[in-house]
Amino acid sequence: MKISFDHLVDEVKTLNVTNASLIDASVIKYSKEFRQLCAQNKCGHYDKNWMCPPAVGAFEDLKEKASRYKWGLVFQTVYKLSKRFDFEGMKDAAGIHEKVARSVQHHMIDRTGIKEVLPLGVGPCKVCKKCTYVDGKECLFPDKAMASVESYGIDVGNLLKGCGIPYHNGKNTVSYVGCILFNK
Repeated sequence: MKISFDHLVDEVKTLNVTNASLIDASVIKYSKEFRQLCAQNKCGHYDKNWMCPPAVGAFEDLKEKASRYKWGLVFQTVYKLSKRFDFEGMKDAAGIHEKVARSVQHHMIDRTGIKEVLPLGVGPCKVCKKCTYVDGKECLFPDKAMASVESYGIDVGNLLKGCGIPYHNGKNTVSYVGCILFNK
């Protein structure tokens, strides 16, 4: 079944999105192995953020929650780096992607009137400078908190392939992916 929101792809590209695609959410592949990568704590946020494992929830619960959505808007931002391992550039690009993801989310809600959405971004939630999770307190902004695509165990490479979006975008670039799951 074709979605009647094809105009969204062109519209979100005006929000500094490099690539975008609408998908039937039933094609999303979930993998417990991808989720387990979070436990390796390479980003330093495992067990330190409400939207990161283990606090974000059990893999099966998140998969079931995400599976309630029928459609997805997948989007990617691509940034040029000064060199291959430009970690500062990667961090800056992730911050820009976060802002773009919020803009896409708000644009989609405002443009379509759809309220039932599950926005997924990159890395830990960054709404608060310091997450209240580390102090054992409730999330201050649960309505604004955004988990990552990876925390839900979504296979990003497979997701992009299914959308016809390249995973690699050239030498000295970094690419970030977001997805807004929704029901119309």
